[in-house]
Amino acid sequence: MRLSNYYMPTLREDPVDAETASHKLLTRGAFIRRQASGIYSFLPLGKKVINKIEAIVRDAMDSHGAIEVSTSILQPREIWDASGRWETFGPEMFKIKDRHDREYALGPTAEESFVDLVKDELNSYKQLPLNIYQIVDKFRDEKRPRFGINRSRDFLMKDAYTFDQDFEGLEKAYDNMWKAYEYAFDKMKLDYRIVEGDTGAMGGRKSHEFMALAESGEGVILYTENSDKAYTDEKARSIVPVIKEEEKELELVKTTDKKTIEDVSEFLNEEKIKCAKAVDLLVEGELVFVFIPGDRDLNMAKLIAYLGVPEHEIFMADDESIEKYTEPGYTGPIGLKDVRVIIDKSLTEINNLVVGANKAGYHYINANYKRDFDGEIAEDLTLAKEGDDAYDGSGKYLSARGIEVGNIFQLGTKYSEAIGANFLDQNGVSKPFVMGSYGIGVSRSVSAIVEQNHDDKGIIWPTSVAPFEAIVTIVNPNKEEQKELGEEIYKNLKDARIDVLLDDRKERPGVKFNDRDLIGIPYRITVGKDASEGIVEYSKRSDLENINLNKEEAVETIIENIYKDLQD
Repeated sequence: MRLSNYYMPTLREDPVDAETASHKLLTRGAFIRRQASGIYSFLPLGKKVINKIEAIVRDAMDSHGAIEVSTSILQPREIWDASGRWETFGPEMFKIKDRHDREYALGPTAEESFVDLVKDELNSYKQLPLNIYQIVDKFRDEKRPRFGINRSRDFLMKDAYTFDQDFEGLEKAYDNMWKAYEYAFDKMKLDYRIVEGDTGAMGGRKSHEFMALAESGEGVILYTENSDKAYTDEKARSIVPVIKEEEKELELVKTTDKKTIEDVSEFLNEEKIKCAKAVDLLVEGELVFVFIPGDRDLNMAKLIAYLGVPEHEIFMADDESIEKYTEPGYTGPIGLKDVRVIIDKSLTEINNLVVGANKAGYHYINANYKRDFDGEIAEDLTLAKEGDDAYDGSGKYLSARGIEVGNIFQLGTKYSEAIGANFLDQNGVSKPFVMGSYGIGVSRSVSAIVEQNHDDKGIIWPTSVAPFEAIVTIVNPNKEEQKELGEEIYKNLKDARIDVLLDDRKERPGVKFNDRDLIGIPYRITVGKDASEGIVEYSKRSDLENINLNKEEAVETIIENIYKDLQD
């Protein structure tokens, strides 16, 4: 491809709304363009990267026995009603009507579509197992789109679904897809960890997430040096200290204007862990008071699982609702009546707690579970964090941040039972399919790769996903010897099936070199002042070290290195 005929409108300044390196560099490097909040178009360079990632994902899926299909992004309400998720999926679902007032969703996911696709024709155990996948756009009305294509409203995703007779078959499918994902992300040259995750709204028995390590990542990974297991912070569980001491007499103390855990802890000279934190919530319109140790944060994923309600049905309670039962800022479990009270189990293992007195300006000290207060006991509602003792006893948690680029779920029979998708087993008995679900964020992987591969000059693409594998830069195309040599090298690389870009623009050398560094093509040849002698500069984007080689050596070196990169 000749750059003089290519559409590559690079920018010199970072976009004002960009917070991450990938957002800045993909925009400046002419890979993406913002159309509206959370909505992006891919320019030619970006589309080439997307195509290469799609090819890697297809290779991974096809080589592990999956079969590609394509379902419509326009999904009828009926299949969502069948699964029960039309009302419960939440405000992230884009809902539209046609001219006949029939309702549809712009697909945020595809469980319903895939079950509907096979339920009338996949009807015998002889047709199982089945693994089918697609790579299509998904749509979610993100409350806060951010980080460019990392969290957008329209994104490209590979989703696959397996159908098996039993859970033994599902385990095999799950392991097979695990290996396929390792294959794909290794080919993308991503540095990632596989972590145990929360099944969340997807449901099912278990799930794992493939997290590309990045400081800008929204996900937090917790692990220990003595275990090969890792968890999302939503899934991880800590050992909360047991503080057992002789019970003291309950006492009401004045704490004027002390409403936060920090203020109360400091005022009473008591550890935060011994100060019960109240989280006042509206759950499906009803008030719920949740109590956890004051040094912890509420884990919403665990609470959602405990309550069995969708996230969008949970809100922080307003003062008007709270005032019907207690004083805002002074909520405590003692004396609360006719309202739901949930207590994290760890508080039952701590004596002589500080709790709100449900009275403005007052707290109780020396409050003890059962003697002074009661409520529903939830096993674990707290968010694990770095420095906590891991629940499995393997040591203290370390943390890292990451971008979720893939996930795998054991769905079981949740969707097949709901939608009525059954098969006849060997004995002629009708049974629901046992399903697995597997997703890869194709467009999000672009963002993750850039987060891991850049410097202050621009992007450093791994060869396997680079928009072009090599670039030939003619310093001055007005000089015939440079133009002829550049064209010759360009042709030789093309003949060797190298994906090569020729910068033959009539631009200043500095502009060409800056653009070259910015867009991050792995291998470079610069044709300049020594062209008449057949000498060029060879360099790699990753190290920026220029080496003078004759034209044959430069071409051979590039071909050899690219072939090696693509085989690794």
